[in-house]
Amino acid sequence: MASSSSLSRTWRHRVFVSFHGKDVRKTFLSHLRKQFDYNGISMFDDQEIQRSQTIPFALTQAIRGSRISIVVLSEKYASSSWCLKELVEILECKKDMGQIVMTIFYGVDPSDARKQTGDFGKIFKKTCSRKTDEERRTWSKALNKVGNIAGEHFLNWDNEAKMIETIAKDVLDKLNVSPSRDFDGMVGLEAHLREMESLVDLNYDGVKMVAISGPAGIGKTTIARALYNRLSSSFQLTCFVDNLRGSYRGGFDEYDLKLRLQEQFLSKVLNHNDLRICHLGAIEENLCDQKVLLILDDVNKLEQLEALANETTWFGPGSRIVVTTENKELLQQHGINNTYHVGFPTYEQAIKILCRYAFRKSYPHDGFEKLVERVTELCEEDEWEDVINRLETILDQDIEDVLRVGYDSLDENEQTLFLHIAVFFNYRGGDLVKAMFSADNLDVKCGLKILLYRSLIEISAGGERIEMHILLQQMARKVIRKQEPWKRQILIDAHEICDVLENETGITSVVSGISFDISGINEVVVSKRALKRMSNLQFLSVYKSRDDGNDRMYIPEEMEFPRRLRLLHWETYPNKCLPPAFHPEYYIELDMRHSKLEYLWQGTLPLTNLKKMKLFGSKNLKEHPDFSNATNLEELDMNH
Repeated sequence: MASSSSLSRTWRHRVFVSFHGKDVRKTFLSHLRKQFDYNGISMFDDQEIQRSQTIPFALTQAIRGSRISIVVLSEKYASSSWCLKELVEILECKKDMGQIVMTIFYGVDPSDARKQTGDFGKIFKKTCSRKTDEERRTWSKALNKVGNIAGEHFLNWDNEAKMIETIAKDVLDKLNVSPSRDFDGMVGLEAHLREMESLVDLNYDGVKMVAISGPAGIGKTTIARALYNRLSSSFQLTCFVDNLRGSYRGGFDEYDLKLRLQEQFLSKVLNHNDLRICHLGAIEENLCDQKVLLILDDVNKLEQLEALANETTWFGPGSRIVVTTENKELLQQHGINNTYHVGFPTYEQAIKILCRYAFRKSYPHDGFEKLVERVTELCEEDEWEDVINRLETILDQDIEDVLRVGYDSLDENEQTLFLHIAVFFNYRGGDLVKAMFSADNLDVKCGLKILLYRSLIEISAGGERIEMHILLQQMARKVIRKQEPWKRQILIDAHEICDVLENETGITSVVSGISFDISGINEVVVSKRALKRMSNLQFLSVYKSRDDGNDRMYIPEEMEFPRRLRLLHWETYPNKCLPPAFHPEYYIELDMRHSKLEYLWQGTLPLTNLKKMKLFGSKNLKEHPDFSNATNLEELDMNH
């Protein structure tokens, strides 16, 4: 026998109809053929071929060369051993080639077809009387399978013409599903799809729920759509449920919200506008015998999964449910363990993506020089410098809107932790961050877990390193800038910080952190009480993002740091020593790189919480302090 792929390419018929009986041919089938002819659908049925003792090769070709097989189950169907042999072949095609099988119950109750009971069962028994036990079992199993395929029931229609019109439309919709080229050329997409196809595993006969997770904007929806496009032809019913985020809002009755979600879903998957249901078992009732591909995109509430895919038993054998989400915790709560996490592209992929968008060409294989030449041909160097500087400091509004969704889903404590990590603790260790917040009413362990589940941070194995993407860092800084000044816990605007330090302006009691980039600041004169009045200040970072040769910062010798300070990071500290009234008992990290310090303090001070001290580049340093009390010190850097 020829291969199925060659048959599907060469056979001209696209719909095969399996039936038996003159009454079906003269009424139902003749009207259906007219509808198909009108819509340009080529139809083939078994009676166009003269039958012999076995299903002829031409008939097998017809079945295997068709995209859809329609099985019209009438009482006379059970009287034909030929039809029953066809049915076995059709179901083999469904299993091996993903052929779509549609069922029409023409005066036969679906239950009688499944169980071979009633008049249908009597006729079937008579047909099998002279056949082997193996043939009877094979046909009985085939009838059970095809009877479980939801189809049109002739007795449920008052108007046969309307039923035929609906069937024709359904067939046309299924035939018009052709491979899309929308995703051709997308960098790295094929690798993602290979991973997902392995996870989905179409060879498994049971029902599988799998997931795609990752941060906002990483491409989860694109991967899901491409997967949907590639796999749809292998399923009887398919549905891509997009924009689920926001579909489940609090303040309403939970039962009614789930009903509404199920109604919208079933209306879409069954192609039935404004479907109304009265209980939450409707999905199982309608789809338990259907092989379904269901994509649930951008899930952000457990109730959405409970409403649309609470149990695998809701769907027929071979069904696949794919969930995309930023929140991995939802997947754990729902018991979805097969998850593909979409990571950030490699450097090479990122370059290729940039080239595709900028020049509509891929990254040149012989080096980056030719790309640079093309760039210089298109625009001046200073224009590109301006663009790069703007990208480093200003986040595009569309990108911000996507990233902001994940942040807005956090509660107040989690948002606080997110902002502090973005500003002070990116690429730092999890244990260090926990220690920094140990005296606060902030559950850092739980908070880090939630940020990880929401794909807002990555944590390396063992928790040695927390990583937040630069775009999320930029989004965090925009969030801070948009806060009302009296609510702002973190100060990052250099000019605002200058006012606070020089003129003691603003409400500073809520400030917990200052990140002060002194690049481009001509001169800073810190007042004596500026820092001490910030009673809640815990994290102070003074640094230079670029070397502009400007180190003019004046600090009074009698200045006091707040007692609750835990992180002091002050590059190029200008004085010879720290203030006399220095209280390091809460300090976790002291970073005074490239300072003018000759010594830090005199005598022995309590350093029991200190984990890290960095003094590298402090070339004027003459002596180091007494570390005998620093029992938790892990890192001491005194290079150069």
